[in-house]
Amino acid sequence: MTVELGLDTFGDRTVGLDGTPTPYPQVIRDVVAEAELADRVGVDFFGVGEHHRDDFAISAPEVVLAAIASRTERIHLGTAVTVLSSDDPVRVYEKFATLDAVSNGRAEIILGRGSFTESFPLFGFNLQDYEALFEEKLDLLHALLAEKPVTWTGALRPALQDADVFPKTANGLRAWVGVGGSPESVVRAARYGFPLVLAIIGGQPARFAPYVDLYHRALAQLQQPDLPIAVHSPGFIADTDEEARELYWPGYEAMNNRIGSERGWPPVTRDRYEAEIEHGAQHVGSPETVAQKIAETVRSLGIQRFDLKYTSGSAPHEHLMHGIELYGTQVIPRVRELLAAEEPAA
Repeated sequence: MTVELGLDTFGDRTVGLDGTPTPYPQVIRDVVAEAELADRVGVDFFGVGEHHRDDFAISAPEVVLAAIASRTERIHLGTAVTVLSSDDPVRVYEKFATLDAVSNGRAEIILGRGSFTESFPLFGFNLQDYEALFEEKLDLLHALLAEKPVTWTGALRPALQDADVFPKTANGLRAWVGVGGSPESVVRAARYGFPLVLAIIGGQPARFAPYVDLYHRALAQLQQPDLPIAVHSPGFIADTDEEARELYWPGYEAMNNRIGSERGWPPVTRDRYEAEIEHGAQHVGSPETVAQKIAETVRSLGIQRFDLKYTSGSAPHEHLMHGIELYGTQVIPRVRELLAAEEPAA
């Protein structure tokens, strides 16, 4: 089984080794350095999120990705995700076509609605149009990705008449749709012929198998070609299981409790944290532990790419760099070894 193995970050605001909060500009520079390292150690994809809140430093992912493109050679670069509902499809196409040019064909887009809503009031959109905005803008972007003149009419955005958008790319843009587990979102991705990214951030990854099956059935019924599926899940890698759990816990606890207080969740407990590592979506531990769990996720869902969100909260940059090195030099080869060992039996 051939599987791509990537990394994602939201540019979480980290702390230094002394516990001092890292300024936003340094967090962004650190993300660029992390991507450089990922490129050197053989990671296939590096994704950066788009957020508009104080937990995260990256609000303009395309700019960060362009900086990364100038300092890397082979790694594919994209978003995790582009919040299409509060952006304009024409500008999204233009920005990523430009990124594709400066990266020599390495640009990707993961399109989504995002798990936060700060961008809606910030850019003047009504949250009551949450679903309609995404549907309409996805429809327009799908048309633009054909890189031909577009005539299009919608209810929430001005129409286009024979509009040609530039720059053209050399070989087209790879675009995915990211979903959190809604059947309607899975079918929508299939209807437009977009590859699917499942955001699995809690619970057993295997419970998403019905969504994988639904996607394949929808593709077949809609007479679309078979398309790849990726999984985005959180995790953290250190030299030992115990070290990984201890280093990851403070930032995980603070992040979950801060977001939970906004959304009415109860405070996270250490027992719940340990359970998520043992049985849920958290890929936390030594290289061998994480490799085994990634391989199991790939096996159980039959996916073609796994992206590890290697940041969650305030873990220092130095610890993230070590985790990336372990991911590229130990986890990725081990995952491929584990999957290859099963091919004859399959």
